[in-house]
Amino acid sequence: MIKSTTCLYCKAEATNFQYELTDIFGDNYSIVKCPVCNAHNLAPFPSEAQLSKAYDETYYGAKEEKFEGIFEKAMDYFRFLRAKKIAKYMPSNGKILDIGCGNGRFLMSINKAGNFNLFGIELAGNSAKRAARHSEINLKVGRLQKDNFESETFDVITLFHVFEHLDNPSEILDIIDGIIKKNGHLVMSFPNIGSNQSKRYKGNWLHLDPPRHLFFFENTDFIKIMESRGYELVKEDYFSTEQNPFGLIQSQLNNWVKKRDLLFESLKGNSDYLKGYSKFKLMLQKMFFLLCFPYAICIDFFESKCKEGATVLYILKKK
Repeated sequence: MIKSTTCLYCKAEATNFQYELTDIFGDNYSIVKCPVCNAHNLAPFPSEAQLSKAYDETYYGAKEEKFEGIFEKAMDYFRFLRAKKIAKYMPSNGKILDIGCGNGRFLMSINKAGNFNLFGIELAGNSAKRAARHSEINLKVGRLQKDNFESETFDVITLFHVFEHLDNPSEILDIIDGIIKKNGHLVMSFPNIGSNQSKRYKGNWLHLDPPRHLFFFENTDFIKIMESRGYELVKEDYFSTEQNPFGLIQSQLNNWVKKRDLLFESLKGNSDYLKGYSKFKLMLQKMFFLLCFPYAICIDFFESKCKEGATVLYILKKK
């Protein structure tokens, strides 16, 4: 049981132990809360070897696309809905930067809504290779750094389920503060550690995703941080058909099955992780998902009304 670690956001000593968890490789961690900024941190910080293993080709998807068949098509539909929501904040000929742009298909979706200048950043790997197929995207392979862009370059900057992966979140926000235009919009989504799912499933919650997800904020704490940086909250959305129903179902399966996230890993084609696990039992998990999905959407709808959805999307305006 690890009871403390250095907080990734504010660098204070995070000492408030919450609960234990185990990743898909069998490594043990704890979630500890920082008494200064209230960030929930993964402890201990994973080693370079652990992170390398967690971000191998099975994470990005070893095949042509990250997910298999109909699930990748569903992801495209959700990207389209997200792009439609965000395009209205883009001026004509505006510049948008998607940090952690994945396969680039969100940027391509938003480009259908207007004449925009597209910029993406993605770590080296299969996702970056997929994004490079789109010549319309000005792609940087690697991490966001101070000298990548001129000050006040972008009208919109997006981070979709990227923030929780960062080992230097405060520094990245500092860079964003400098390259976003005045009155520009910052769009961020990440797991809601204050959600009903998080409280109910604790270490078995899908969206903890150890060791890739390194820290988490509750909604009120994150909003305070962003307000102190000169942003105002335009919109917050806790309803996500893309993320939350699956998170609920996989987390419940994690409560029943010793090996975590089996269904999720199967959708990515992670055959090594599935070795030794019955195909029949995996089929039962898929059937359980299909039967429970409508019910899970209804739960997400009601939880989101109370700001208890498993994930949250924020749209913030730079003053």
